[in-house]
Amino acid sequence: MRVRTRAAAALAVVPLVLGVAACGGGEEPKAGDQPSTTTSTTSNTPASTPTPAPLKAPAVAHLNRATFLPAMNSALAKQTSYRTSGKMTAGGEVLMSITAVQQTKPLAMSMSMTGLAFQGKTAKIVLVGEKLYVSVPGAMPAGKYRKLDASDASMGQLSELASTGDPTRTFKAFGSALHQVKFVKSETLGGLKLDRYDLTVDTVAVLKAQKKKIPAGVPKTMIYSMWLDAGKMARRFSFDLQGVSMLMTMDPTSAPVTIKAPAKKNIVN
Repeated sequence: MRVRTRAAAALAVVPLVLGVAACGGGEEPKAGDQPSTTTSTTSNTPASTPTPAPLKAPAVAHLNRATFLPAMNSALAKQTSYRTSGKMTAGGEVLMSITAVQQTKPLAMSMSMTGLAFQGKTAKIVLVGEKLYVSVPGAMPAGKYRKLDASDASMGQLSELASTGDPTRTFKAFGSALHQVKFVKSETLGGLKLDRYDLTVDTVAVLKAQKKKIPAGVPKTMIYSMWLDAGKMARRFSFDLQGVSMLMTMDPTSAPVTIKAPAKKNIVN
């Protein structure tokens, strides 16, 4: 029962970076009335020169509440395709593992989900334009898909799952729900130097913006941790809500991807 509850919670909750050297002079010798021989003493110790202070690196300007979303969205807009992968966990159990590939023009996505939420089996979702194709274990024969309009209310939960594999929908939902942006630290993950930010957002506003149901007892605010690369592209994000944790990574693809709808022979009513 606990596993089912967590799985249900998972389906309901998930949507979504100067020295100065001193110098000195000597005195001229004084001449007396009578010629005389004088002996001058010269020190063999060289004059010391102060060591210049080390140059300070210019302060790095980190993003804030006003600049974070414009910078990140600008970087996302430049991407034509990317791959995502993620894990949803609760109580030490992996509820769902997600892998997806998405292209932006034209809009399309192919996603696979495996885990307790599907009794350990794999569900697949293909989104091409406004059409959604779903293959859910137990709901249809293996390898077969059901065709839906993306707005079809009869499969609203699956439409929500489709948005789970598309972090950009979560990012776009931040908008006015964003309360605070805090730079945490720079770190290297997977060979990439990333800047981590913690974003405090209005929980209900974010879920409403994604047209998701509002689970009972959700906190007023929640924190999304996001990691941006040097180009301000979101590469990783995580959050925790009602005991469910989500961690997802995004990797822009170097080569174009092509996502097509399932063959007609694999589509069932």
